[in-house]
Amino acid sequence: MRPRRLIGIVGTATDIGKTWASAELARSLRSSGHAVVARKPAQSFDPDDAGPTDAAALAHATGENPDDICPPERSYTLPMAPPMAAAALGLEPVGMADLLAAVRWPEGVDFGLLETVGGVCSPVALDGHSADLVRLADVDEVVLVADAGLGTIDAVRTATPALYRAPIVFLNRFDQMSDLHRRNLVWLRDVDGVTAETTVAGLAGRLAEAVRR
Repeated sequence: MRPRRLIGIVGTATDIGKTWASAELARSLRSSGHAVVARKPAQSFDPDDAGPTDAAALAHATGENPDDICPPERSYTLPMAPPMAAAALGLEPVGMADLLAAVRWPEGVDFGLLETVGGVCSPVALDGHSADLVRLADVDEVVLVADAGLGTIDAVRTATPALYRAPIVFLNRFDQMSDLHRRNLVWLRDVDGVTAETTVAGLAGRLAEAVRR
């Protein structure tokens, strides 16, 4: 079963805010009456980190069980790319086909959020990276989470060619009072022709419009 709209969430780098953006997007869409679930086929983390895992953060936003978001056997207690973490822990790294085969979507879902790991070319499986994951899943939209500050233009330009379709760029931590942030936004939209959003509400509205059509 496939959601009405399947959204791939990728990032320009690690710790860019993919999970925060995914969780807030889920909350915004749910507040508008949409049924939303999230999946993160693999995750890795530092067990000494006091914060929740990505799956737990997404579960809190969607009302799901974290084990439904990321299978326990694909949750690695070592902060490395998942296939590297699996190898370091003495586990068998998984291939992309098996990773995707484990993703299950319940019936009656308006939006499925498929969150990747690291940057667009970060390994998510033994034989593929995050951009491969959203391509093989044949998502309806790709959301590229990027920082809003110095280096934004280069990061977006570097990440975009790896994606199989033009993304919606979400500028995380955008500060309307920052001249640099505003100029980055204008450059992306007017010079590069990028579709860009700076607020979760704006991103949710753009995605929801596609469902209404």
